[in-house]
Amino acid sequence: MSQKFSALQMAKDQIDDLDSKLLKRKLRTTKSACDVEITIDDRQLKAFCSNDYLGLANHPNLVEALAQGAKQYGVGSGASHLISGHSIAHDLLEKKLASFQSQHIPNTRALFFSTGYLANMAAITGLVRLAASGDVSIYSAALNHASLIDGVRLASAQTKATVAIFDHQNLDALDVMLSKDRHSLKIIVLDGVFSMDGDIAPVSKLIEIANQHNALLLIDDAHGFGALGQHGHGILEQFNVHSERIIYIGTLGKAAGVSGAFVCASAPFVEWLIQKGRPYIYSTATPPAIAHTVLKSLELIEGPEGIRRRQQLNQLITVWHQEMHFSHWEKVPSCTAIQPIILGSNANALAAAKLLDEAGYWIPAIRPPTVPIGSARLRVTFSANHSIEDLSELIHTLKIIEQKVIKGSQS
Repeated sequence: MSQKFSALQMAKDQIDDLDSKLLKRKLRTTKSACDVEITIDDRQLKAFCSNDYLGLANHPNLVEALAQGAKQYGVGSGASHLISGHSIAHDLLEKKLASFQSQHIPNTRALFFSTGYLANMAAITGLVRLAASGDVSIYSAALNHASLIDGVRLASAQTKATVAIFDHQNLDALDVMLSKDRHSLKIIVLDGVFSMDGDIAPVSKLIEIANQHNALLLIDDAHGFGALGQHGHGILEQFNVHSERIIYIGTLGKAAGVSGAFVCASAPFVEWLIQKGRPYIYSTATPPAIAHTVLKSLELIEGPEGIRRRQQLNQLITVWHQEMHFSHWEKVPSCTAIQPIILGSNANALAAAKLLDEAGYWIPAIRPPTVPIGSARLRVTFSANHSIEDLSELIHTLKIIEQKVIKGSQS
């Protein structure tokens, strides 16, 4: 048997194994713009699964800005930021992003990345290099996003950093661990809004702990930037906190509706990442037309329209809490646009998603390893483009589907 055939057979067997455990993922191709109604397989579905929380992904002002940006800057950047790819559009965007966090991080500076994954990898692997190998400890929340987990794993492998896992809802344990830590560099790493549960990290308490134990606090606010805070500046504005210890990471492809991500921190930290953040150094810069478009998005986010859209989002969340009640399924408490429904088994989650699809809704089943075993779920997300009527219809449909799935699992 040839090596090539052996590897192919291994791949087929592993895929079959995933399928047998109801863990195989499948792509679905949309034919329309990102919005609350999308076209899949020539069918119109109501989408309650996007991270486009403010409904900006298909906003006419942003569509026009992208066209203008392409006319002005072309469609590519040509090289990495440190070669020739850093344009005036990138520079203006970074200055604007830094201004969003200037009330919360002293001497703040921003660095723009093409994806949130790269931003997290660069920030974590770059920061650990501030100290000698083996003289770093990282405290990572148990339910962190995969990009944070991978960044921590790579940083540990590269520098022999010690890694400890903590429960973000039990900070007393984190406090105890840090009190015994004698490393010169300590970094606490966690999501601002946890993407599968929708709960918000206790940032004020975390800053107290970071101050007490001389640690950095790295917050990935992917699901909070644009949606939280009076002006949409994110979780730091929401809690009105201020610290030079904060490394803030935001995403621009969710509430901002476009693409990319950024790191905000005190200027020396950002300068260090330019020097030592390999994902930044060795990636071709995002096209400047994208940066130009994000600038327009930021105007919308902190302006009157952004305020109105966040108010609509909060109204949807309130209605959900008041009207969505299940007899068996578990509704996870969340004050954000992410509203999970725990069904437990993979089979039940897939059955519910299928019934929703038949009823004209797109809400995919979320299964392990994205969530812990036994907690397969529907991850319902709201957009400011959803109406109260849209939500009321979904609530009615979900109540019917719950009974169908329960009856099917008992038969």
